[in-house]
Amino acid sequence: QLSEDVERLSGNPTEEREGEMEVHEEDTSSVVLPDSELGTTTPSLRFSKTCLKNVFSVILLFIYLLLMAVAVFLVYQTISDFREKLKHPVMSVSYKEVSLYDAPGIAFYPGKAQLLSCKHHYYDHILPLINPGQPGKIECTTRRINYTDPFTNQTMKYALVVQGPRDVKRKELVFLQFHLNETDQDFSAIDYLLFSSFQEFINSPEKAEFMKDCESSYSSWKFSGGFRTWVKMSLVKTKEEDGSETVEFKQETSVVNYIDRRSQPRSDQLFFVVFEWKDPFIQTVQDIITANPWNTIALLCGIFLALFKAADFAKLSVKWMIKIRKRHLKRKSQVMNHIS
Repeated sequence: QLSEDVERLSGNPTEEREGEMEVHEEDTSSVVLPDSELGTTTPSLRFSKTCLKNVFSVILLFIYLLLMAVAVFLVYQTISDFREKLKHPVMSVSYKEVSLYDAPGIAFYPGKAQLLSCKHHYYDHILPLINPGQPGKIECTTRRINYTDPFTNQTMKYALVVQGPRDVKRKELVFLQFHLNETDQDFSAIDYLLFSSFQEFINSPEKAEFMKDCESSYSSWKFSGGFRTWVKMSLVKTKEEDGSETVEFKQETSVVNYIDRRSQPRSDQLFFVVFEWKDPFIQTVQDIITANPWNTIALLCGIFLALFKAADFAKLSVKWMIKIRKRHLKRKSQVMNHIS
């Protein structure tokens, strides 16, 4: 019997080994491994990285929320500035250089005074008067007109309209001499009025109405007897909000005493006045709204795009945090189930 058993074992050695391996596997499966052999170090490292990622995501979320708040403030500030600039336009002044002006009209109200002479001179060269107080040559284009006073509509006014200088490069000027034989006032002076275009006055079918409109729109000045009054004009154009354009004159006046060298003292008064352009620049004044609607719209679009991008990123960050949290809990539950 013993010999038969030895022969059986020697004939089937693989079966015995397989049986031993099965027993060994059953024994190892029943053994509880320590924590070090289960790899607890790797989940702790993963948990630390996940925690850092979550903290970083929260910080980014707060940063983007802060940027969104700044963007909302910028939208409010941009709209407020735009409305404020619409209410308060900025005055813009520009200068245009010309070689020839449109000849202005000079309307004199001499009363009892008489025009003795009128002449155009160039380069500020005015020849000495040969016979002061005596009628001379009138070489200017003049018109005489009567019209009713626009403010009273009762008083008739007499105006002598003279064509002003044009050539600013050659310093063209107009020199006029008036004579007043007697006056019932202590101070003798002649009123004058400047308007923008003498040609418009000539072409106007209703010259009386034209002069009434000019007197209503422009200011009047005076020059005195016994002096030579030098008037330097400058032109200012103002563009209104409705697109219309108004014209006015600025002038610098200097007065020089006239020394009467006539042989016999006279009781009459002599008036001398010179008109010329101050410089070749026409001043244009207009109101400009500095708020550009297209720039404002572009800025608002950029801010809103940043808002939407920030909101989208915040939403994705929250989703990513929730996903990481769920994954971490799932892994933790799997490890606990494996340990148990």
